[in-house]
This record gives sequence, structure tokens and C-alpha cells, in this order.
Amino acid sequence: MPDLSVFGPDVIAKAQVQIATYPESRSALLPMLHLVQSVEGYVSQAGIQFCAQQLELSNAEVSAVATFYTMYKRKPCGEHLVSVCTNTLCAVLGGDAIYERLQKHLSNDGSPLKHEDTSGTPGETGSITLEHAECLAACDLGPVLQVNYEFYDNQTPESAVELVDALRRGEKPAPTRGAPLTDLRTVELELAGFYPEDDAEFRGRIDGPSAAVETLRGAQLAADRGWTAPAMPEKAPELPEVEKK
Repeated sequence: MPDLSVFGPDVIAKAQVQIATYPESRSALLPMLHLVQSVEGYVSQAGIQFCAQQLELSNAEVSAVATFYTMYKRKPCGEHLVSVCTNTLCAVLGGDAIYERLQKHLSNDGSPLKHEDTSGTPGETGSITLEHAECLAACDLGPVLQVNYEFYDNQTPESAVELVDALRRGEKPAPTRGAPLTDLRTVELELAGFYPEDDAEFRGRIDGPSAAVETLRGAQLAADRGWTAPAMPEKAPELPEVEKK
């Protein structure tokens, strides 16, 4: 049996809040996995066991979910998770070059980091886990990367190196869009559904720019030129009949 002592009464209480949110307790599994990840920085075997006990599921059922979604990490992460988009458009614009540069720059022993490797000691200040991401849904601002799921747009290999060096010094550079940067475990707790109760602290945690000029340019051109989409007909056209087999 794994040692579950790391999940103390405060974590159990949060898990019970999550369970009470849903008509079926097993529906709380996704946020609960974020909760255990906020404690240890990854989903350990103890985290699997904790979720299984709280939700009355088998370890296999919990493991099947934890290994399916890439946001759940199976080995300890650094203070920060740096995700570089290497999907087609970002890759062509320089995402592959950024990822390769960071692999070498963050190397611990001269060997380039592999996907989800960590530079430094996991969990300690300035430690960084590097991963390549298939798509970060920001093609108009590529190449992009994220730190703890906050966006840094229009990157270059040089700017990406400056960013990770600032992280290693303990700094938290402001994202291009989104909430102010914090550490990965804090973000995992937020993804689990738990935020500061104080309103000022809450607003300070989440407020930030949410859109970029590039993203809104099409809508602005349409407004300036009076372009509108065709109105929906009052009656939708009949669907074609399906050919009988």
C-alpha cells in the first residue's frame, strides 16, 4: 500500500467538497486528480490510491483516466511547466527550433532534455519541466509557449531562453495573455476548483489581458466595413435522406 499520509485532513476535506459537487461521485475524478497533483506535483501511485478510496473506484479505473490525459503527469514536475507548441503552424514558424534550443539550454548533464524531463530538482524554486505540446490553440500568435498554462506569444529561441532563465532566477515574467504567473502546484489547485476566498486576492490571481490584437483583427475589419454573416433562415433546410442499405 502506498503511503497516503501526504494527503492530510485539509486535502481530504477538499476532496469531499469536490465529490459533493456532482450527482455521481465518480464525476469528481478529473478535478480530484488535479487536487492530488497540487500536493505532490504529479499523480503518484499514492495519488491514484487516494482518488480510488475517496471515490470508491478501483486503482485501474483511476489509472486509466490519469494516463489518458496529458495534463496529469506521472513523474514529479518542476516549479514551472514549460509547454512548447510543436504542431504544424507553430513548428513551421519556429516552434521546433524553440523546443530544440530549450532542450539543450535546460540540460542538466549536457544531454538534451526529453519530453517531460525536469531541469533542476523537481518542486524546488527555479526548477522547470519541459514538454512539447501538440496544439495550444493560438495559431494567430505562433510560435507560442505556455508556462503553467499561461500564454507567451510570438516567441523566438532567444526570447524563450530569456524567459526560462528568468524562471530559474525565481522571477515570474508577465504572460502575454491570461492571469499573472504563479507556480504549477498553485495552478493545479485552481484547476481543482479552489481559489482564495478574499475577493481582492482572488481578482489579483485571475485578472489579466484575455485577447490579442491579432485575434480580434478579423472582427474589427468586419465591423469597420459593415460585413455581416448571412441571417439564419426561419426554417432550417431539410436534411438529405440517408441512403438505405
